[in-house]
Amino acid sequence: MPPLSQTLVPPRPVDGLELDELCTFVGRKQRKVWLWLALCRRTRQVVAYALGCRGRRTARKLWRRLPPDYRRAWCYTDLWEAYSGVVPWRQHLPATCRGTTNHIERFNATLRARIGRLVRKSLSFSRSLKLLDACIHLFLHDYNATRHPR
Repeated sequence: MPPLSQTLVPPRPVDGLELDELCTFVGRKQRKVWLWLALCRRTRQVVAYALGCRGRRTARKLWRRLPPDYRRAWCYTDLWEAYSGVVPWRQHLPATCRGTTNHIERFNATLRARIGRLVRKSLSFSRSLKLLDACIHLFLHDYNATRHPR
């Protein structure tokens, strides 16, 4: 399947990204995996995602996966410390007030509703990280293809 970047609308200089992470697991509940996402505010498309731990390493992985044109956008995040070491300080806008990450939080709820593997109390789960990655990639590819920019 082609990379997620091929499903994206070209960015505009005023575009902003919302970055967030959500927790799931692979195999059993004790093996937590974090899904990191970057969502464009204007188009509501998922620009990039990464799977891994909740540390700086996965935040860097997400940043590297952003298409170069989107790396210049303002980045709205929660106050999680891993972002401060990865997102350039001139672009980083941590959520000091409410509402700056509403879209990505709403999208996380959509993911949990549509992908059974991400539901917190569910019998469906991924047996391997590779299968979880493939499932998320397929969903995001389809999701981006159905988004129409404003």
